[in-house]
Amino acid sequence: MHTSPDITPYLGNLIKFRRDLHQNPELKFEEVRTSDQIANYLASLGLVIHRGLSKTGIVATLKGKGSRASDPARAIGLRADMDALPITESNSFDYASQNVGRMHACGHDGHTAMLLGGATLLSAKPDFDGTVHFIFQPGEEGGAGARIMIEEGLFDLFPVKACFALHNWPAMPAGRMGVRPGPIMAATNRFEIRIMGKGGHAAQPHTTIDPIPIACALVTQLQSLVSRTVDPLDSAVFTVGRIDSGTVENIIPNEAVIYGTCRTLKTETHRHILSSMEKMSELVAAAHGATAKVIIKPGYPSTVNHPDEATFMAQVMAETVGHKNTNPNVLPEMTAEDFSFMLEKVPGAYGFIGNGHGGLPGISLHNAAYDFNDDILGIGAEFWDRLVRRWFEKEV
Repeated sequence: MHTSPDITPYLGNLIKFRRDLHQNPELKFEEVRTSDQIANYLASLGLVIHRGLSKTGIVATLKGKGSRASDPARAIGLRADMDALPITESNSFDYASQNVGRMHACGHDGHTAMLLGGATLLSAKPDFDGTVHFIFQPGEEGGAGARIMIEEGLFDLFPVKACFALHNWPAMPAGRMGVRPGPIMAATNRFEIRIMGKGGHAAQPHTTIDPIPIACALVTQLQSLVSRTVDPLDSAVFTVGRIDSGTVENIIPNEAVIYGTCRTLKTETHRHILSSMEKMSELVAAAHGATAKVIIKPGYPSTVNHPDEATFMAQVMAETVGHKNTNPNVLPEMTAEDFSFMLEKVPGAYGFIGNGHGGLPGISLHNAAYDFNDDILGIGAEFWDRLVRRWFEKEV
Protein backbone atom coordinates (compact mmCIF):
# COMPACT_ATOMS: atom_id res chain seq x y z
CA MET A 1 0.00 0.00 0.00
CA HIS A 2 1.52 3.30 -1.13
CA THR A 3 1.54 6.23 1.28
CA SER A 4 0.57 9.76 0.41
CA PRO A 5 2.82 12.83 0.65
CA ASP A 6 2.19 15.33 3.45
CA ILE A 7 -0.22 18.10 2.43
CA THR A 8 1.05 20.55 5.09
CA PRO A 9 3.76 22.25 2.98
CA TYR A 10 1.20 23.04 0.28
CA LEU A 11 -1.70 24.28 2.40
CA GLY A 12 -0.65 27.92 2.51
CA ASN A 13 -0.62 28.22 -1.28
CA LEU A 14 -3.92 26.33 -1.60
CA ILE A 15 -5.65 28.64 0.89
CA LYS A 16 -4.23 31.67 -0.91
CA PHE A 17 -5.44 30.26 -4.24
CA ARG A 18 -8.92 29.50 -2.89
CA ARG A 19 -9.32 32.98 -1.42
CA ASP A 20 -8.17 34.58 -4.66
CA LEU A 21 -10.95 32.69 -6.49
CA HIS A 22 -13.42 33.76 -3.81
CA GLN A 23 -12.39 37.38 -4.25
CA ASN A 24 -12.78 37.19 -8.04
CA PRO A 25 -15.92 35.09 -8.70
CA GLU A 26 -17.19 34.52 -12.23
CA LEU A 27 -20.60 33.26 -13.34
CA LYS A 28 -21.34 30.25 -15.52
CA PHE A 29 -19.36 30.14 -18.78
CA GLU A 30 -17.66 33.43 -17.86
CA GLU A 31 -14.92 31.75 -15.81
CA VAL A 32 -12.08 33.11 -17.97
CA ARG A 33 -9.83 34.38 -15.18
CA THR A 34 -10.70 31.39 -13.02
CA SER A 35 -9.78 29.01 -15.84
CA ASP A 36 -6.50 30.84 -16.47
CA GLN A 37 -5.54 30.67 -12.79
CA ILE A 38 -6.31 26.94 -12.64
CA ALA A 39 -4.40 26.24 -15.87
CA ASN A 40 -1.36 28.14 -14.59
CA TYR A 41 -1.38 26.16 -11.35
CA LEU A 42 -1.69 22.85 -13.18
CA ALA A 43 1.05 23.80 -15.62
CA SER A 44 3.38 24.46 -12.68
CA LEU A 45 2.82 20.82 -11.68
CA GLY A 46 3.82 19.64 -15.14
CA LEU A 47 0.40 18.22 -16.08
CA VAL A 48 -0.81 17.94 -19.67
CA ILE A 49 -3.64 20.48 -20.06
CA HIS A 50 -6.59 20.52 -22.47
CA ARG A 51 -8.78 23.64 -22.58
CA GLY A 52 -11.96 24.71 -24.32
CA LEU A 53 -14.59 22.09 -23.51
CA SER A 54 -17.79 23.92 -22.56
CA LYS A 55 -15.98 27.23 -23.26
CA THR A 56 -13.89 27.55 -20.10
CA GLY A 57 -13.51 23.91 -19.02
CA ILE A 58 -10.14 22.31 -18.28
CA VAL A 59 -9.02 18.69 -18.27
CA ALA A 60 -5.52 18.05 -16.89
CA THR A 61 -3.93 14.63 -17.23
CA LEU A 62 -1.37 12.96 -14.97
CA LYS A 63 0.05 9.53 -15.81
CA GLY A 64 1.51 7.47 -13.02
CA LYS A 65 4.82 5.67 -13.28
CA GLY A 66 3.41 2.14 -13.08
CA SER A 67 3.97 -0.36 -15.87
CA ARG A 68 0.27 -0.29 -16.88
CA ALA A 69 -0.29 3.45 -16.46
CA SER A 70 -0.82 4.01 -20.19
CA ASP A 71 -3.57 1.38 -20.45
CA PRO A 72 -6.80 3.29 -21.34
CA ALA A 73 -8.74 0.92 -19.09
CA ARG A 74 -6.73 2.22 -16.13
CA ALA A 75 -7.92 5.83 -16.09
CA ILE A 76 -10.27 7.65 -13.73
CA GLY A 77 -11.74 11.15 -13.66
CA LEU A 78 -11.99 13.55 -10.72
CA ARG A 79 -14.28 16.54 -11.18
CA ALA A 80 -14.59 19.95 -9.53
CA ASP A 81 -17.00 22.75 -10.50
CA MET A 82 -15.69 26.33 -10.66
CA ASP A 83 -18.51 28.83 -11.32
CA ALA A 84 -20.02 31.34 -8.88
CA LEU A 85 -23.58 32.50 -8.20
CA PRO A 86 -25.43 35.77 -8.93
CA ILE A 87 -25.51 36.79 -5.25
CA THR A 88 -24.19 39.95 -3.58
CA GLU A 89 -21.88 38.85 -0.76
CA SER A 90 -22.55 40.17 2.75
CA ASN A 91 -19.22 39.07 4.27
CA SER A 92 -16.68 41.77 5.15
CA PHE A 93 -13.43 39.77 5.39
CA ASP A 94 -10.52 40.92 3.24
CA TYR A 95 -11.05 38.33 0.49
CA ALA A 96 -14.78 38.96 0.03
CA SER A 97 -16.04 39.23 -3.54
CA GLN A 98 -14.88 42.27 -5.49
CA ASN A 99 -17.42 41.57 -8.23
CA VAL A 100 -20.73 43.07 -7.11
CA GLY A 101 -23.63 40.67 -7.59
CA ARG A 102 -21.34 37.66 -7.93
CA MET A 103 -20.23 35.34 -5.17
CA HIS A 104 -18.84 31.90 -4.49
CA ALA A 105 -21.81 31.01 -2.31
CA CYS A 106 -21.71 27.27 -3.04
CA GLY A 107 -18.05 26.56 -2.35
CA HIS A 108 -16.92 25.86 -5.90
CA ASP A 109 -13.79 27.83 -5.07
CA GLY A 110 -13.12 25.25 -2.35
CA HIS A 111 -13.94 22.30 -4.60
CA THR A 112 -11.41 23.60 -7.12
CA ALA A 113 -8.74 24.14 -4.46
CA MET A 114 -9.26 20.67 -2.98
CA LEU A 115 -8.85 19.03 -6.38
CA LEU A 116 -5.76 21.14 -7.10
CA GLY A 117 -4.46 19.90 -3.75
CA GLY A 118 -5.05 16.32 -4.83
CA ALA A 119 -3.24 17.00 -8.11
CA THR A 120 -0.36 18.52 -6.15
CA LEU A 121 0.08 15.44 -3.96
CA LEU A 122 -0.27 12.98 -6.83
CA SER A 123 2.19 14.84 -9.05
CA ALA A 124 4.66 15.03 -6.14
CA LYS A 125 4.65 11.24 -5.88
CA PRO A 126 3.22 9.70 -9.08
CA ASP A 127 3.98 6.10 -8.10
CA PHE A 128 0.50 4.84 -9.00
CA ASP A 129 -0.32 2.50 -11.86
CA GLY A 130 -2.80 4.43 -13.99
CA THR A 131 -3.90 7.78 -15.38
CA VAL A 132 -5.90 10.54 -13.68
CA HIS A 133 -7.92 13.16 -15.55
CA PHE A 134 -8.65 16.23 -13.39
CA ILE A 135 -11.86 17.81 -14.73
CA PHE A 136 -12.53 21.46 -13.89
CA GLN A 137 -16.07 22.12 -15.05
CA PRO A 138 -17.84 25.42 -15.73
CA GLY A 139 -21.53 26.20 -15.59
CA GLU A 140 -22.78 23.89 -12.85
CA GLU A 141 -25.14 26.55 -11.50
CA GLY A 142 -27.95 26.16 -14.00
CA GLY A 143 -25.80 25.88 -17.10
CA ALA A 144 -25.48 22.08 -17.34
CA GLY A 145 -21.77 22.50 -18.00
CA ALA A 146 -21.18 18.80 -17.37
CA ARG A 147 -23.63 17.84 -20.10
CA ILE A 148 -21.99 20.27 -22.52
CA MET A 149 -18.51 18.91 -21.78
CA ILE A 150 -19.81 15.40 -22.50
CA GLU A 151 -21.51 16.50 -25.72
CA GLU A 152 -18.27 18.13 -26.83
CA GLY A 153 -16.34 14.89 -26.33
CA LEU A 154 -15.17 14.74 -22.71
CA PHE A 155 -15.30 10.95 -22.35
CA ASP A 156 -14.30 10.36 -25.98
CA LEU A 157 -11.12 12.40 -25.57
CA PHE A 158 -10.55 11.23 -22.00
CA PRO A 159 -12.13 7.79 -21.50
CA VAL A 160 -12.33 6.76 -17.85
CA LYS A 161 -13.21 3.64 -15.94
CA ALA A 162 -14.97 5.73 -13.29
CA CYS A 163 -15.53 9.34 -12.25
CA PHE A 164 -15.83 10.91 -8.79
CA ALA A 165 -16.86 14.28 -7.34
CA LEU A 166 -17.10 15.86 -3.90
CA HIS A 167 -19.30 18.68 -2.54
CA ASN A 168 -18.84 20.58 0.70
CA TRP A 169 -21.83 20.28 3.01
CA PRO A 170 -22.34 22.96 5.71
CA ALA A 171 -24.90 20.89 7.64
CA MET A 172 -22.15 18.31 8.23
CA PRO A 173 -19.41 19.30 10.71
CA ALA A 174 -15.85 19.62 9.43
CA GLY A 175 -13.95 16.35 9.74
CA ARG A 176 -16.86 14.22 8.59
CA MET A 177 -17.70 12.79 5.19
CA GLY A 178 -20.62 10.89 3.66
CA VAL A 179 -21.80 9.06 0.56
CA ARG A 180 -24.50 6.57 -0.36
CA PRO A 181 -25.26 4.10 -3.14
CA GLY A 182 -28.17 5.10 -5.38
CA PRO A 183 -29.76 8.57 -5.54
CA ILE A 184 -27.90 11.18 -3.48
CA MET A 185 -29.33 14.34 -5.10
CA ALA A 186 -32.62 15.05 -6.79
CA ALA A 187 -33.74 15.50 -10.36
CA THR A 188 -35.15 18.95 -10.95
CA ASN A 189 -37.21 20.80 -13.55
CA ARG A 190 -38.55 24.32 -13.62
CA PHE A 191 -42.03 24.90 -14.94
CA GLU A 192 -44.27 27.71 -16.11
CA ILE A 193 -48.07 27.48 -16.20
CA ARG A 194 -49.85 30.16 -18.20
CA ILE A 195 -53.57 30.58 -17.33
CA MET A 196 -55.36 32.37 -20.18
CA GLY A 197 -58.69 33.97 -19.30
CA LYS A 198 -60.49 37.12 -20.42
CA GLY A 199 -59.70 40.53 -19.00
CA GLY A 200 -62.00 43.43 -18.23
CA HIS A 201 -63.12 46.01 -15.70
CA ALA A 202 -62.85 45.10 -12.01
CA ALA A 203 -66.41 46.37 -11.52
CA GLN A 204 -67.76 43.88 -14.09
CA PRO A 205 -66.22 40.52 -13.20
CA HIS A 206 -69.19 38.66 -14.70
CA THR A 207 -68.04 39.75 -18.16
CA THR A 208 -64.56 38.34 -17.65
CA ILE A 209 -62.79 35.06 -16.99
CA ASP A 210 -60.51 36.14 -14.16
CA PRO A 211 -57.22 34.16 -14.31
CA ILE A 212 -56.08 35.20 -10.83
CA PRO A 213 -58.51 33.13 -8.69
CA ILE A 214 -58.05 30.28 -11.18
CA ALA A 215 -54.28 30.43 -10.62
CA CYS A 216 -54.83 30.51 -6.84
CA ALA A 217 -57.13 27.49 -7.02
CA LEU A 218 -54.62 25.65 -9.17
CA VAL A 219 -51.73 26.32 -6.78
CA THR A 220 -53.76 24.84 -3.93
CA GLN A 221 -54.64 21.76 -6.00
CA LEU A 222 -51.06 21.25 -7.16
CA GLN A 223 -49.95 20.73 -3.55
CA SER A 224 -51.83 17.43 -3.55
CA LEU A 225 -49.54 15.99 -6.23
CA VAL A 226 -46.95 15.11 -3.58
CA SER A 227 -49.17 14.73 -0.51
CA ARG A 228 -51.74 12.47 -2.18
CA THR A 229 -50.16 10.83 -5.24
CA VAL A 230 -46.55 10.08 -4.18
CA ASP A 231 -45.61 7.22 -1.86
CA PRO A 232 -44.85 8.73 1.59
CA LEU A 233 -41.62 6.69 1.65
CA ASP A 234 -40.53 8.27 -1.64
CA SER A 235 -39.12 11.82 -1.79
CA ALA A 236 -40.53 14.68 -3.84
CA VAL A 237 -40.76 18.46 -3.51
CA PHE A 238 -43.15 20.59 -5.53
CA THR A 239 -42.74 24.34 -5.04
CA VAL A 240 -44.49 27.36 -6.55
CA GLY A 241 -42.06 30.24 -6.15
CA ARG A 242 -43.66 33.01 -8.16
CA ILE A 243 -47.00 34.16 -9.59
CA ASP A 244 -47.26 37.07 -12.03
CA SER A 245 -50.48 38.76 -13.12
CA GLY A 246 -52.13 42.12 -13.58
CA THR A 247 -51.05 45.74 -13.84
CA VAL A 248 -53.32 47.87 -11.62
CA GLU A 249 -56.01 47.34 -9.00
CA ASN A 250 -59.10 47.95 -11.13
CA ILE A 251 -58.29 45.81 -14.17
CA ILE A 252 -58.87 42.08 -14.41
CA PRO A 253 -55.97 40.77 -16.52
CA ASN A 254 -56.08 38.37 -19.42
CA GLU A 255 -53.43 36.06 -18.03
CA ALA A 256 -51.77 34.75 -14.86
CA VAL A 257 -48.46 32.89 -14.87
CA ILE A 258 -47.30 30.41 -12.23
CA TYR A 259 -43.59 29.53 -11.88
CA GLY A 260 -42.06 26.74 -9.82
CA THR A 261 -39.84 23.70 -9.51
CA CYS A 262 -40.30 19.97 -9.14
CA ARG A 263 -37.67 17.79 -7.45
CA THR A 264 -37.63 14.02 -7.03
CA LEU A 265 -35.13 11.24 -6.41
CA LYS A 266 -36.75 8.73 -8.77
CA THR A 267 -37.17 9.21 -12.51
CA GLU A 268 -40.59 7.54 -12.56
CA THR A 269 -41.82 9.84 -9.77
CA HIS A 270 -40.60 12.85 -11.72
CA ARG A 271 -42.47 11.77 -14.85
CA HIS A 272 -45.62 11.14 -12.81
CA ILE A 273 -45.64 14.59 -11.18
CA LEU A 274 -44.96 16.48 -14.41
CA SER A 275 -47.62 14.54 -16.31
CA SER A 276 -50.17 14.99 -13.51
CA MET A 277 -49.36 18.71 -13.29
CA GLU A 278 -50.18 19.16 -16.98
CA LYS A 279 -53.50 17.32 -16.67
CA MET A 280 -54.50 19.14 -13.50
CA SER A 281 -53.63 22.55 -14.96
CA GLU A 282 -55.70 21.96 -18.09
CA LEU A 283 -58.70 20.59 -16.19
CA VAL A 284 -58.78 23.21 -13.41
CA ALA A 285 -58.53 25.97 -16.01
CA ALA A 286 -61.25 24.37 -18.14
CA ALA A 287 -63.54 24.07 -15.12
CA HIS A 288 -63.47 27.86 -14.87
CA GLY A 289 -63.80 28.51 -18.59
CA ALA A 290 -60.10 29.31 -19.10
CA THR A 291 -57.22 27.49 -20.79
CA ALA A 292 -53.79 26.52 -19.49
CA LYS A 293 -50.45 25.98 -21.15
CA VAL A 294 -47.68 24.18 -19.27
CA ILE A 295 -44.04 24.80 -20.22
CA ILE A 296 -41.44 22.43 -18.77
CA LYS A 297 -37.90 23.82 -18.60
CA PRO A 298 -35.32 21.00 -18.67
CA GLY A 299 -33.21 20.65 -15.54
CA TYR A 300 -30.83 18.05 -14.15
CA PRO A 301 -31.49 14.34 -13.71
CA SER A 302 -31.12 12.69 -10.32
CA THR A 303 -27.52 12.17 -9.19
CA VAL A 304 -27.39 8.40 -8.83
CA ASN A 305 -24.26 6.80 -7.38
CA HIS A 306 -23.14 3.43 -8.67
CA PRO A 307 -23.04 0.88 -5.82
CA ASP A 308 -19.47 -0.41 -6.18
CA GLU A 309 -18.00 3.07 -6.62
CA ALA A 310 -20.01 4.46 -3.68
CA THR A 311 -18.77 1.62 -1.47
CA PHE A 312 -15.21 2.28 -2.58
CA MET A 313 -15.61 6.02 -1.94
CA ALA A 314 -16.90 5.30 1.57
CA GLN A 315 -13.85 3.12 2.26
CA VAL A 316 -11.50 5.92 1.21
CA MET A 317 -13.47 8.40 3.34
CA ALA A 318 -13.11 6.12 6.35
CA GLU A 319 -9.38 5.86 5.75
CA THR A 320 -9.18 9.66 5.50
CA VAL A 321 -11.33 10.83 8.45
CA GLY A 322 -12.00 7.58 10.34
CA HIS A 323 -14.91 5.14 10.39
CA LYS A 324 -16.72 7.09 13.14
CA ASN A 325 -16.67 10.21 11.00
CA THR A 326 -17.83 8.50 7.80
CA ASN A 327 -21.46 7.89 6.92
CA PRO A 328 -21.64 5.28 4.11
CA ASN A 329 -25.41 5.69 3.82
CA VAL A 330 -25.90 9.43 4.19
CA LEU A 331 -29.41 10.76 3.62
CA PRO A 332 -30.04 12.05 0.08
CA GLU A 333 -30.62 15.75 -0.52
CA MET A 334 -33.29 17.39 -2.67
CA THR A 335 -30.82 19.83 -4.20
CA ALA A 336 -29.68 19.13 -7.77
CA GLU A 337 -26.25 18.66 -9.35
CA ASP A 338 -25.14 18.34 -12.96
CA PHE A 339 -22.51 15.72 -12.13
CA SER A 340 -25.59 13.54 -12.65
CA PHE A 341 -24.93 13.73 -16.40
CA MET A 342 -21.47 12.24 -15.92
CA LEU A 343 -22.86 9.41 -13.78
CA GLU A 344 -25.31 8.60 -16.59
CA LYS A 345 -22.32 8.01 -18.89
CA VAL A 346 -19.72 6.33 -16.67
CA PRO A 347 -19.71 4.56 -13.29
CA GLY A 348 -18.83 6.70 -10.32
CA ALA A 349 -19.92 8.34 -7.10
CA TYR A 350 -20.59 11.76 -5.60
CA GLY A 351 -20.01 12.43 -1.92
CA PHE A 352 -20.15 15.09 0.80
CA ILE A 353 -17.38 16.61 2.90
CA GLY A 354 -18.38 18.44 6.08
CA ASN A 355 -18.00 22.23 5.95
CA GLY A 356 -19.27 23.18 9.40
CA HIS A 357 -17.25 25.01 12.06
CA GLY A 358 -16.33 23.96 15.58
CA GLY A 359 -18.35 20.76 15.41
CA LEU A 360 -21.46 22.70 14.42
CA PRO A 361 -23.24 23.24 11.10
CA GLY A 362 -22.07 26.17 9.01
CA ILE A 363 -23.96 28.83 7.07
CA SER A 364 -25.98 27.20 4.32
CA LEU A 365 -25.12 27.07 0.64
CA HIS A 366 -26.44 29.88 -1.62
CA ASN A 367 -26.45 32.25 1.38
CA ALA A 368 -24.89 35.72 1.09
CA ALA A 369 -22.92 35.08 4.30
CA TYR A 370 -21.55 31.66 3.26
CA ASP A 371 -17.84 30.90 3.06
CA PHE A 372 -15.91 27.72 2.38
CA ASN A 373 -14.07 26.43 5.46
CA ASP A 374 -10.34 26.44 4.65
CA ASP A 375 -9.72 23.99 7.49
CA ILE A 376 -11.06 21.19 5.27
CA LEU A 377 -8.82 21.91 2.27
CA GLY A 378 -6.21 19.48 3.54
CA ILE A 379 -8.80 16.78 4.19
CA GLY A 380 -10.18 17.13 0.67
CA ALA A 381 -6.74 17.09 -0.96
CA GLU A 382 -5.66 14.03 0.99
CA PHE A 383 -8.93 12.30 0.15
CA TRP A 384 -8.39 12.79 -3.59
CA ASP A 385 -4.80 11.62 -3.36
CA ARG A 386 -5.75 8.53 -1.39
CA LEU A 387 -8.73 7.71 -3.65
CA VAL A 388 -6.48 7.57 -6.71
CA ARG A 389 -3.80 5.48 -5.03
CA ARG A 390 -6.32 3.02 -3.61
CA TRP A 391 -8.19 2.76 -6.92
CA PHE A 392 -5.10 1.63 -8.78
CA GLU A 393 -4.06 -0.75 -6.02
CA LYS A 394 -7.19 -2.79 -6.60
CA GLU A 395 -7.84 -4.78 -9.78
CA VAL A 396 -9.60 -2.68 -12.42
